[in-house]
Amino acid sequence: MQRYFALNDKLELNTSDIYHMHKVMRMKKGDKVEVIYDGNIHLCKIKELSVNNVKLDIEQTESVDNQLPVKVSIAISLVNEQKWNYILQKTTELGVSEIIPLQLSRTLIKIDEDRYMKKMDRWLKICKEAAEQSHRIDIPSISKMMTIKDLIETNYDLKIVCSTSNESINLKQILSKDEKCGRILVVIGPEGGISPAEETMLVKNDFIKASLGNFILRVETAPLFVLSAINYELMR
Repeated sequence: MQRYFALNDKLELNTSDIYHMHKVMRMKKGDKVEVIYDGNIHLCKIKELSVNNVKLDIEQTESVDNQLPVKVSIAISLVNEQKWNYILQKTTELGVSEIIPLQLSRTLIKIDEDRYMKKMDRWLKICKEAAEQSHRIDIPSISKMMTIKDLIETNYDLKIVCSTSNESINLKQILSKDEKCGRILVVIGPEGGISPAEETMLVKNDFIKASLGNFILRVETAPLFVLSAINYELMR
């Protein structure tokens, strides 16, 4: 069943969702949709539908918690648009709570604040559509752009930096020791990797160096590996 996120407690939908119902899904009076607001799923029947307007009758409301048992934030170096959109979509499908774009010393993509804000609407739309497709009851947030100095001031129960260092600990071992943590932050560097100086700064501020196995993963692959591991280790 098609799922949409409401704008408010009156279950009003944005214009793009109404257009999608009318023109793309070819819905009509009597069809049913799921509308999400404030963590609740409302089963609704379409009472009226046009290209600009929809009226819904609520038939049933239920509260469902199908999220990860922990809040996972992924701080990841900006990459080109195609890869970044892929990261937004797939991390949303895998349950990420927050996505933090990073500017590191080896980050190739540089975005000033004006361009960043213009792109934000597009990024949030990608996350919203991925959340609807994967039947989530919330949409992950996208934070302001951060640097290493910003990261070390954040407060999480478990802070991880993905590393290829010989001193890094297997991710599975880290997660098995911290099953009861509520908020996890995972840092993923750019294609050239996090610089030694940046990695040292993170470690000095309570970040644990984590290994993702024997292979060197692409930037867009690493967050999917991490979230898949968290799903496997912590979901009950």
